[in-house]
Amino acid sequence: MRRTTLLIALTSLIFAGSYLGKRALDHRPPGGIAGEAPGRARGSGRRIVSLAPSVTESLFVLGLGDRVVGVTRFCDYPPDARSKTKVGGYFDPNYEIILSLKPDLVIMLPEHEEQKRQTDRLGIPTLVLNQETVEGILDSITTIGRICGVEEKAATTVRALRERVQRVRSKTKDLPRMRVIVSIGRNIGPGALMSVYLAGRKGFYDEMIELAGGTNAYEGAAAFPVFSEEGIVRLNPDVVIDVVPDLEEHGWEPAVVRKEWEAVPRVNAVRNGRIYVFGQDYVAVPGPRFILILEEMARLIHPEADWVTS
Repeated sequence: MRRTTLLIALTSLIFAGSYLGKRALDHRPPGGIAGEAPGRARGSGRRIVSLAPSVTESLFVLGLGDRVVGVTRFCDYPPDARSKTKVGGYFDPNYEIILSLKPDLVIMLPEHEEQKRQTDRLGIPTLVLNQETVEGILDSITTIGRICGVEEKAATTVRALRERVQRVRSKTKDLPRMRVIVSIGRNIGPGALMSVYLAGRKGFYDEMIELAGGTNAYEGAAAFPVFSEEGIVRLNPDVVIDVVPDLEEHGWEPAVVRKEWEAVPRVNAVRNGRIYVFGQDYVAVPGPRFILILEEMARLIHPEADWVTS
């Protein structure tokens, strides 16, 4: 029996704004903040509830894990986050639990519109961060640092991430732009490729492709274009990146996942053995570990680059 992995369900949650245009960036204040509680003072955020895995990772990378009192059931990184009180899911938090934790700050993302209305009604201070792009992720780290009084740690973290991004850019800027597709959801199982959902233009993965020295082989306007075998052949990508974040959970072997692409042998990526499976847990979390996605993608798109020397 075929089994289905549909990353779109997850991606539409954590990358909703960038793919689906739920909010236009030019309507947001600068600095990665979509909304901030009035009077929010620097150095506050002593008891924090996080409503997104990417927010939780950002808090921990800034050394604020001891201030985190509640997280969603999806927040499992770093390992210390697993011991925090669970306040429900991404879109279905339990407000009684949140109130019982006596937070002085709840941090969420732009798609948490209803959740923000509820926390506002309950009088809980909130901070809404935009982590839909690389710049948004970096700005959100800066913002958390300012709000929570760890500006120096935030500045150091952002500087280190920017240096790594710049290293990738400098290594690939003069290299040929390979045509890349990122599969973010499809049927997994023996047989033909069916209903392959690709990362469209102007989304997170599209940005990763460009930063890594490639170009998105899909040039249309759809956020989640769906392609059959024939459609993949017409795109004829040089590189295929198959994102399967639940790979280990389902016990799928990367080699088996790659083998399914043999259904389209006329595609350059298949003919040249350039099918890559991304099964890490962080590939669907737009937090500080975005840099690992970028660096791995760049190495795979441009193996000819010198990735040893700095």
